[in-house]
Formats: sequence, structure tokens, C-alpha cells
Amino acid sequence: MEEYERLKELVEAAADDVAKASGGNKAAGTRVRKAMQDVKDTAQAVRKKILEVRSQATD
Repeated sequence: MEEYERLKELVEAAADDVAKASGGNKAAGTRVRKAMQDVKDTAQAVRKKILEVRSQATD
């Protein structure tokens, strides 16, 4: 599922900035917050896709 792969990529891409933000880097913290919003939106897309697949399987 392409949405799930995108979700994994977003999380992996944020890893470096998470480490930097933990060290006190404010700019990295801003990037992490933006990345987490993208993760949230993509996770919602995954949920919708799963529901579509589930409803198609029962039809």
C-alpha cells in the first residue's frame, strides 16, 4: 500500500531532526513538528485506505 510506505518514509526522514531537537536545536524542533503533522495526515490516509479495502472485501 503506497500510503503506508509514504508513512514509513516520513518517520524515517524525521529521525535525524528528532535527535537534534532532543539536543535543544529549535529549528530541528520546528521541522519535527511539521513532519509529525505530515505523519498525522498520512496516517489518516492509511486509515481511510484500510476502510476502503475492508468494505470492498465484504461487498
